[in-house]
Amino acid sequence: MNVEKIVQAWKQEVKRAVGVKRATRLLDAAKVSVGLTTGLSMARTELQLLLQQYELLQTQIDELMEQLEELVLQIPGSAQMLTIPGVGFITVAGFLSEVGDLQRYEHSRQIQKLAGLSLKENSSGKRKGRTRITKRGRPRLRALLFRCALPLVAKNPEFKALHAYFTKRANNPLHRKRSLIALCCKLIRILFVLGRKQIPYDPAKLQEALQLQKVA
Repeated sequence: MNVEKIVQAWKQEVKRAVGVKRATRLLDAAKVSVGLTTGLSMARTELQLLLQQYELLQTQIDELMEQLEELVLQIPGSAQMLTIPGVGFITVAGFLSEVGDLQRYEHSRQIQKLAGLSLKENSSGKRKGRTRITKRGRPRLRALLFRCALPLVAKNPEFKALHAYFTKRANNPLHRKRSLIALCCKLIRILFVLGRKQIPYDPAKLQEALQLQKVA
């Protein structure tokens, strides 16, 4: 491929940082690279086979995701959980697969404990240690919540405001990671209420809770 064809191919997949200068650099580097000098025909065949396998796996994943979405929507309360901006069906599916039927829990703190997000103080005798989460629970549930909290902080206005408050408040500001853990616990409470009561997400209630925290 010449420079123009490389740039044209790039622009179909990449939205920025593509141009003639970069393509020229690529061609110049390719001319002096080691590369393959033998077995080129079989190398191309192998690459084609790998690409075909990738496309097949991607098609199978897409089909499984469609089926998973249909199954998730059959669970009572799942549709209401999906009304939270920034929470997708994969998060809801993972959450429900880890916690099971929400009706068997009396309080969201039980799910928080199940995720290993309950706080404990590492103290011995007169020494008062730091307060940390127990991590005694289901690590996959804890990781799922943490991964969900990251885009929520970036895209959900209410969670973004809470994160800013936790990290910048005058009294006891939290480190970024501790703030995300606090938001994981908040997400558990919201998912628990929406799932059990089967009510949609109300951003006004979260904003009201934030205002009460600021006053306190």
